[in-house]
Amino acid sequence: MIREILAAAAIMAGLAAPAMSDPIAKDVFGSFRNASQGPAVSIGYYSKGCGQGFVQLPESGPSWQAMRLSRNRNWGHPEMINFLVGLSQAAQQAGWRGLYIGDISQPRGGPMLSGHASHQLGLDADIWMLPPSSLNLSPAQRESVSSVSAVARGGTALSSNFNGGHMAIMRAAARDARVERIFTDPVVKVAMCQLEKGDRSWLRKVRPLNGHDYHFHVRLTCPRGSICRDQDSPPRGDGCAEAAEWIKNRIDPGRVKPTPPDPDYRHPRSYRLSELPAQCRTVATAP
Repeated sequence: MIREILAAAAIMAGLAAPAMSDPIAKDVFGSFRNASQGPAVSIGYYSKGCGQGFVQLPESGPSWQAMRLSRNRNWGHPEMINFLVGLSQAAQQAGWRGLYIGDISQPRGGPMLSGHASHQLGLDADIWMLPPSSLNLSPAQRESVSSVSAVARGGTALSSNFNGGHMAIMRAAARDARVERIFTDPVVKVAMCQLEKGDRSWLRKVRPLNGHDYHFHVRLTCPRGSICRDQDSPPRGDGCAEAAEWIKNRIDPGRVKPTPPDPDYRHPRSYRLSELPAQCRTVATAP
């Protein structure tokens, strides 16, 4: 409590001082240990926003454990927390003990001190590819245990770590109307395209993305009552051919024409508080 009061006082002092009137947003939102009061509202966009009234995913439950507790990133919009609990139960139905759940969001969302560009609205969550061997890990174990890659070295085939549970869990997630997208490695996407013999409509939500072989990333749509903006809808179709192209490009990088870097791009960690939606300033100074 004392730390929270001091952090809030420091922020308000910074807002009042001319030299510090516009602090770096990650420093502001990365300092909070608890959510702001009020109804749950996600504000802005996944990579440029914040949130009010977030709730914390309990560190442990009958079908999940939150990992890397030292980061304090197991907070989210209540809709996300409800979704994750339900998905962990679906994981048990798929034969797993449950789920190891990685980063969701900070207590008040916003840009993070390290890592992610997104995860700012409490509507993104990383699910480890590692099937839990125990749901009784200590806090220390949750810092030291690592996930496993579902993709073999070389990046063009599945590893022996992938099993039917991965597909069943991602299918269950994609079929949830609240889910906007699921990001996973293109090798995993192509494998699921090949394995699916029934309804393929859910595959449209599964999008290929590098760096998502140790976990898959679930993104929810903007909940009712929030003031956030959804990502554009995925292209029509199952997206399987597109994912296959990603793998071909890994095999032969020369197929890809280099894209000049965007000179105007800035990582969200560089945003100042004034560059976030105006409501985030209120969230930053709220009790």
